[in-house]
Amino acid sequence: MSRVYEELKEAGFSFKKKFGQNFITDRNLLEAIASDANISREDTVLEIGVGAGTLTEVLAATAKHILAVEIDVLLNGFLYKKFEDAENVLLLFSDILEIKKEDLLTMLALEKGGKFKVVANLPYYITTPIIFKLIDDFMEELESITVMVQKEVAERIVAKPGTKEYGIISVKLNAVANTRISRTVSRKMFRPEPNVDSAMLVIEFDEAKKKEFGDVTFEQFKKVVSGCFGMRRKTLHNNLVSALKLDKVKAKEIITKLGFSEDIRAERLTYEDFIRLTREIF
Repeated sequence: MSRVYEELKEAGFSFKKKFGQNFITDRNLLEAIASDANISREDTVLEIGVGAGTLTEVLAATAKHILAVEIDVLLNGFLYKKFEDAENVLLLFSDILEIKKEDLLTMLALEKGGKFKVVANLPYYITTPIIFKLIDDFMEELESITVMVQKEVAERIVAKPGTKEYGIISVKLNAVANTRISRTVSRKMFRPEPNVDSAMLVIEFDEAKKKEFGDVTFEQFKKVVSGCFGMRRKTLHNNLVSALKLDKVKAKEIITKLGFSEDIRAERLTYEDFIRLTREIF
């Protein structure tokens, strides 16, 4: 048994399924995660899901400042003791989905115009809500997100148009960022061992991509993308009418103007196509 787990047991800790707790202690993997995130002495980091603090330790050796958020308050004694001498680590026991944007930015202590990086071993059951919260709340402040997620989720995010994995999350993320899987990770690297394998997903925000939106807002874009994938088996035309409430004639005119075939489905469109489509609708 790893010394970390012995210390957790001595502190009276037990794993809780409701929090999706699957901890990593392998030093090589932890250092690889920090390397994938490209953490330097200049970086401010938001870590989500501190767990036993093993990744926090590795990040703290390099990062300028870490705001480490953990939902399980029963870990507070263990973690406060572990990081009592770490001046660049601020522990926060809270649900990341419930923290207000202004409060989080204050605790990150960013300099004017500064950006931060997210590094996390995310609970699988709330991966997508957390990623979308980060994008919705911190689009201008985020530099990158490097997260351990379920392998199938990572594959959906990096999916290309025309594939079965391609969908809403693929379009929304790749419209504002460059995404890649930096490594796959066996379930045997976690404790307790999950039922699936994992992947390290790197999301690097791209200012050039953001400029492609022009006068289209990201909120408008997201609404159109969600509507067009509303009923995946239906055509783009049908989804424009049923989900986005366009007139049938207007929907056909837009599809024709953009050079799409009448029977095209949403999964064939690139994020650039969706931006053009959004511009026509709004």
